Amino acid sequence: MEFCPKCGNILVPTKVKGKIKLYCRKCNIYYDPKKLKAKKSTITEKIGNEKRKIVVMMKDEGEKELPITTITCPKCGNTKAYWWMQQTRSADEPPTLFYKCTKCGYTWREYG
Repeated sequence: MEFCPKCGNILVPTKVKGKIKLYCRKCNIYYDPKKLKAKKSTITEKIGNEKRKIVVMMKDEGEKELPITTITCPKCGNTKAYWWMQQTRSADEPPTLFYKCTKCGYTWREYG
């Protein structure tokens, strides 16, 4: 997930002339994903009297902090992969489960 460097909104992947660009709906600007520099963000959430900090990890950041599960990589056959969940569809549908092979780095997904 990438964020607009100007306003902080989530950038949406969009095809422009056959290439993937990241588009900010608020600023109406397209970005080249290879030129964006990822940074870590912290979001503070308050529920009642309790405050919680949520760290948003950017692309290729904190990979070693992700949990590992036993699953077979469809590319190399390795049996260990990092995993994470992300809400990729509407809120009333289950999140998508992503896996990244610890050996070859191949990433795949499973829909809930």
